[in-house]
Amino acid sequence: MSEQPPISIPQPTPASPPAPRRVVRKRSASRRSWASSPLRQWAIRIGVAVLFVGAAGLTFGLFGVAGLQVALRWREVVVPELAGQTLAEATATLEEAGLAVRVEPLSRIHPTIPAGHVADQDPVGGLVTRSERSVKVWLSSGQSAGAVPSLIGQSERGARARLQEDALGLRGVSEIRSGRYASDAVVAQDPPPLGTATSVSVLINRGERGAAYVMPDLIGVYGSSAAEVLRARGFRVTVTADYPYPDPRVGTGIVLRQLPLAGFQIAHGEAISLEVSR
Repeated sequence: MSEQPPISIPQPTPASPPAPRRVVRKRSASRRSWASSPLRQWAIRIGVAVLFVGAAGLTFGLFGVAGLQVALRWREVVVPELAGQTLAEATATLEEAGLAVRVEPLSRIHPTIPAGHVADQDPVGGLVTRSERSVKVWLSSGQSAGAVPSLIGQSERGARARLQEDALGLRGVSEIRSGRYASDAVVAQDPPPLGTATSVSVLINRGERGAAYVMPDLIGVYGSSAAEVLRARGFRVTVTADYPYPDPRVGTGIVLRQLPLAGFQIAHGEAISLEVSR
C-alpha cells in the first residue's frame, strides 16, 4: 500500500486591525465668528496700543526724573567769599559764579575792612545754592566810629531805625515815667548828638504809671502769637526787626529779643518791641 502525501491545511491569516477613525470636531459657528470678528481684532489692537503707551510713558518718566536731577545739579553753584572786596569786584565775582548782587542799605562798622568794601554777606561763602540767586552784601563803613545823630523826641522804634541807618549800635535802653514828656519818646541820650561813638544809650519816657504788669518772657515763642495776645490786652506791640538765626531748627518769626525785658514792670498800653528770626 502506497503512502499518500500529507494534506496541507491552510492557516487562517489574522485580519489586520481596522484603521482608527479620526473624529473631526466641528467648531461652533459662534467661536468661528468671534475669532474672525472685527471686534476681537480691535480689542487686540487697543491692548497692544495701551501696552505701548504705558511702556513709553514709563520710559519718558524715568528719563524726565533723571534729566531734572541732572539739571538741578548743574544749576547748583558754590557761593564765593566776598569779604574785603569792593562792590565792583564782588559784582564781577558773583556774575562769574552765575549769581547776582543785592546791596543792603545799612552799612556796618568793621575793625579791619575799609569803608566801601564788603563786610558781610548772606548766604555766606562756601554754601551751595541755586544759580541766578541774589546774594545780599553789607558794605563796611570803616574802622572809625560814626557821628551820633540826635534822637531826642523820637520814638523808640524811630531811634532804633536811625541808629541802624548810621551803622550804630543801641547800647542800652533806660526808662522813666513822667507826665512832662511825650509817652514812648527819647528824652536823653549818651553820647549827646554830634559826638562820635559806635553805640548809643537812650532814656525813654514810658508815661505816667497806672496799673502795673510784669513783662513775660517771650524769647522762643512765635512773635505773631505773642503780639496777638498782648494787643488783645491793650498793649502796643511792634516787630522792629528780623535777623537770620544760625540754628536751622529755629523757624521764621521766633522772638529773639524783646523790650522791655522779661520781669520788668509795664503799664497798660505800653509799647513792646520784638525782634524775630528770619
